Amino acid sequence: MTTITKDRLRLGVNIDHVATLRNARGSAYPDPLRAALVAEEAGADGITAHLREDRRHIADADIDALMAGLTRPLNLEMAATAEMQAIALRHRPHAICLVPENRAERTTEGGLDVAGDDNRLATFIAPLREAGCRVSMFVGHDPAQIRASARIGAAVVELHTGHYCDLHAEGRLAERDAELAALAEGAALAHSLGLEVHAGHGLTFDTVQPIAAFPAVRELNIGHFLIAEAVFIGLGPAIARMRALMDTARG
Repeated sequence: MTTITKDRLRLGVNIDHVATLRNARGSAYPDPLRAALVAEEAGADGITAHLREDRRHIADADIDALMAGLTRPLNLEMAATAEMQAIALRHRPHAICLVPENRAERTTEGGLDVAGDDNRLATFIAPLREAGCRVSMFVGHDPAQIRASARIGAAVVELHTGHYCDLHAEGRLAERDAELAALAEGAALAHSLGLEVHAGHGLTFDTVQPIAAFPAVRELNIGHFLIAEAVFIGLGPAIARMRALMDTARG
């Protein structure tokens, strides 16, 4: 086990919902690549985009444009399907985060069941690893899922923070604090197994700092809130404020 150090926490900005806004009118704007370049200028360390099977926001052409135009790493979120594997192998992004998908969901509702699908997922990620992509599993804090992620050869786990954020928004503070403690334990376990630890989903200005303070966490991926806040203060200032809150929490 390596020693945990409080290195600068990376911020990955998810630009999916710039595409959601564009697709609502079927227009050519706003352009996700333009948003990604603004994010880079504002302090993002990487860009995240989820190419869903139903293409409800990010489209294939957006991935083409991001791969060609970004100066920071692209983290491609995707389901573990043959179609998505082929797309990833064609583009070879810096990172790939495997997430569960349900066509009826509004957003990703939980983590992958890595423990229940470990043989298939190990086979699935092998060519991605060989292509030089860092593969991440989007999981909850269940130790079985974290251990399975290490066992199949993932480089990273990204811990799902959505339930913690929902409990905070609902004012269920005792439950929120218990969820936060479980996430901290999950982060520490993942680090002890040699996994790099990321976290994300639903994080806001009000909820980011307790997660950012976890010494084992190396990266946060935040999107919907930043795009929503950009309506009021602009995307660059929203990212800059999030960056400052993360840095303060990190100490």
